[in-house]
Amino acid sequence: MKAIIKEADFRRELKNNPSVGYLFFGEEDYLKANAIRLARKTLCGEDKSLSYFNDIRLGGADFTPDKLLDAMATPPMGSERKIITITGINFNAMRAGDLEDLMEALTELDNYPFNVVIISADSDCLDAGTLPKRPSKLLSELGEYLIPVNFEKNTPAKLAGWVQKHYLHHGVQASPELCHFTVTYCGRDMYVLVNEIEKVAFYVLAHERDIATEADVKIAAIPAVEYDAFAFTNAIMERRQGDALDILADLKFRRVEPIFILSEVSRVICDLALVGSLGASGQTASEISAAIKMHEYRVGLYLRQAGKTSPDRLRAAVAACREADSAMKGALGSSGGYGVIEKLICSL
Repeated sequence: MKAIIKEADFRRELKNNPSVGYLFFGEEDYLKANAIRLARKTLCGEDKSLSYFNDIRLGGADFTPDKLLDAMATPPMGSERKIITITGINFNAMRAGDLEDLMEALTELDNYPFNVVIISADSDCLDAGTLPKRPSKLLSELGEYLIPVNFEKNTPAKLAGWVQKHYLHHGVQASPELCHFTVTYCGRDMYVLVNEIEKVAFYVLAHERDIATEADVKIAAIPAVEYDAFAFTNAIMERRQGDALDILADLKFRRVEPIFILSEVSRVICDLALVGSLGASGQTASEISAAIKMHEYRVGLYLRQAGKTSPDRLRAAVAACREADSAMKGALGSSGGYGVIEKLICSL
């Protein structure tokens, strides 16, 4: 297996002498997309007329190894290198035969040194194992042909610095304290942060100012749901009513809509019931993962939790969620909606 590198290493290689193949994986999907944009700009230049020949894009819905082979065999036009990007593949749900066909196609990479092939896997579409000591079998197999690039989750400090640069990009100054508050208030999803920072910046500029404040963020941005729906549901199912009510109080403080909270809890409870039922029928975690398109790690968590709960209780919880949904539609305002969730917590 080739050595795993980081985003900064990839950028250096791209500038100097890129390899013929890379595998993007890890938690920060926004940074993967940004790295692909940089690679396209670096390798294809500014001449849009040549992008048809030198910027080949293959999506997971219609991707086949034969299409990759065809794309690799065609030389670039007006350039030394061309880029082939493949996105949208769910490796965790990929059939063994399809994976073998892909590996066979990747053995041809070195025969076409004028290519830079980038396969980018979304954060929940490739189980990387426990890094750095125990990469998964799948990552190891792909790493025989492609250089793995790990897009790790940003630290809070690094993310706050990134937020500050985006404020400045829009002509607005933001203190380090405000950048940390923006992350706390809007969440750590970089796609979400880009949109929320833009909204706050435009609000500030519209009021003929160039320094953002905490009040601006609260007025212009949308608060994130910064809680673990699975942990919240566990607290409910395990009758830890105090913990569940504390989480609900925090969500209420953040002005998260009750209908959204209920939908997340209902989704997790229904998934628990489904995974528990499939597990009871004798299916393994990997079989369940492939059948319902859920990450195998999450399936394992759900199986463990479902094992602590009787099937009758899970069925009762699903029914309670249906009743809560009906009650939510008749609730008056947010206060009534929160009351519906409180009743759900205390009834299970």
